[in-house]
Amino acid sequence: MPSLPQMSREVRLATLPDGLPKPEHFVVAEVPLPRPDDGQVLVRNRFFHVFAALRTLIGGSMKGAPLPPLRPGDTLLGPAIGEVVSATGDSGPQAGDLVSHWLGWREYAVVPVGQVTPLGDALPDPVAHLGQGGLAYAALTRDAEVRPGDTVFVSGAAGGVGSLAGQIARLLGAGQVIGSTSSREKADRLISELGYGAAVIRGAAPIEEQLAKAAPDGIDVYLDNVGGDQLQAAVAAARPGARFVLVGALSGQMSPHGTGGTSPVELDTAQLIVKRISIQAFQGHDEQARSQWLERFGRWLRAGDITFPHVRVAGIDHAPRALHELLEGRHFGTVIVEL
Repeated sequence: MPSLPQMSREVRLATLPDGLPKPEHFVVAEVPLPRPDDGQVLVRNRFFHVFAALRTLIGGSMKGAPLPPLRPGDTLLGPAIGEVVSATGDSGPQAGDLVSHWLGWREYAVVPVGQVTPLGDALPDPVAHLGQGGLAYAALTRDAEVRPGDTVFVSGAAGGVGSLAGQIARLLGAGQVIGSTSSREKADRLISELGYGAAVIRGAAPIEEQLAKAAPDGIDVYLDNVGGDQLQAAVAAARPGARFVLVGALSGQMSPHGTGGTSPVELDTAQLIVKRISIQAFQGHDEQARSQWLERFGRWLRAGDITFPHVRVAGIDHAPRALHELLEGRHFGTVIVEL
């Protein structure tokens, strides 16, 4: 591979943080360019996704987490998009193909053929594959079963999931969509750019009071990215038969205390029973929902019915800072590092 560099860079965890990870807890290491074996491809990463759940992996305190904990010296990981530059055999992705995989946070990655997904032309901009709309779509259509006229509340509405969830709920026929966020600036953007009908702001007043004002007749669906007092407020605002889907636990992951592996909350179970509220965890991705989402997302993007709010951070050297800023709530939409 004479046209390829001899070395590659990757972001590694240097030390375990006490609280939220900061740039000094990481190092951008230079390593020999990895070489693929049979059944593997070498991918030059072009983009990777920076996501809050890394805090939980770095803390390593959540039992049963789907990904292994990160220890000092480990390379970070996450969704990435890249170009295949070397492949063995004639089956599977070939050089020049654009693919997605889970070995982000590095310039080059050797990935088993079975763990890369060719992107094709389903979306007008390949970087949109790093959005979390597929998660929001499955949660709203399959788990919560949003119905025309529903009042939908989305917590963490300015994040990667929420910034697409509100738009999806509206396109599915929701009568009112309410989002929560951390500042007046973000609240204004939710309403002016993403079609939210109202927004509640954490810290401005009790969430329960703000939500009661925004939805005086109650809510039918709650897409929970946060937990904590926002989940409590949703229970108080729920209509009989409301459907809750638990997607994230940002109240724990973005807390400066602890390790990000827990998100405790006290709920009034009497209200759950009286109102017949159903609460379930997000049931994961499935191929049928993913295929349907890509088809609809591509069509909505091309028609201008939906946008993909995201922030691009240039260069792997700035990736640790991007993670710290994400955990501090500074960004709007999905955070992506562009290599």
